[in-house]
Amino acid sequence: MTAPIRFPRFFVTSPAPCPYLPGRTERKVFTELKGANADQLNEALGRIGFRRSQTVAYRPSCLDCQACVSVRVVAPEFAPSATQRKNLRRNSDLIAVECRPWATDEQFELLLKYLSARHPEGGMAAMDEMDYADMVEHTPVSSYVIEYREPDENGEPGRLVGACLTDRQDDGLSMIYSFYDPDHKGRSGLGNYIILDHIRRAAEEQIPYVYLGYWVEGSPRMQYKVRYRPLEKLGRDGWQRITAEEQTGLIANATKPRGPVPSTGNKDGQQSHFETS
Repeated sequence: MTAPIRFPRFFVTSPAPCPYLPGRTERKVFTELKGANADQLNEALGRIGFRRSQTVAYRPSCLDCQACVSVRVVAPEFAPSATQRKNLRRNSDLIAVECRPWATDEQFELLLKYLSARHPEGGMAAMDEMDYADMVEHTPVSSYVIEYREPDENGEPGRLVGACLTDRQDDGLSMIYSFYDPDHKGRSGLGNYIILDHIRRAAEEQIPYVYLGYWVEGSPRMQYKVRYRPLEKLGRDGWQRITAEEQTGLIANATKPRGPVPSTGNKDGQQSHFETS
């Protein structure tokens, strides 16, 4: 006789400054992922907008704001733009290696370089080796790290230029956190390439979706997520496809010239800590 699945206990964090929209506060509802059914719980929660951080699943629960919207790419129907096709060709020589979720010094050094350039004032900027190891290794679900390496002179995996911590779910690949060499002069668009490679992987494995986390309208550093077609967003009536016309408008707005983007907190997909209230 199998033991019954216990309904998880949910908690709410204390209000804190919003990392995406200046002047606003955020709250999160969260629960712990543990036990033999952690994978199933994580997948069920992922379908209603939760994200994973180590052994916790969370989603925004703000009193006066619904700007954070879960989005996912429909991988089998993905249609790359001309810019995305160029990116795929430019980085097609990279060797992607699936690794078990185990932190390495090489990955951590690349992460520090990425954070220093892209999120110098974010919540992850003060991470040390143990923090990074916790982020990668403390997982109760099916996850792995995909490393992106340049080929050496013998065509073997060489220099590490990108990595992504990814959860494998029945209905999709959930990109938990990605980072890359932000100063590589010969490889622009590495962050976009990592997303494109996940879409390709999902399509080849006949997995329907690639979960990108939260798109936040009004937050410049989250606008890149609207560039992948077709895209679905989670609303009150469930997942709905963004129309071609709406997405064209969102892409046009996302590609407008902008000034420097301030880093006001952690990158989507990884939160530093939770406090119950």
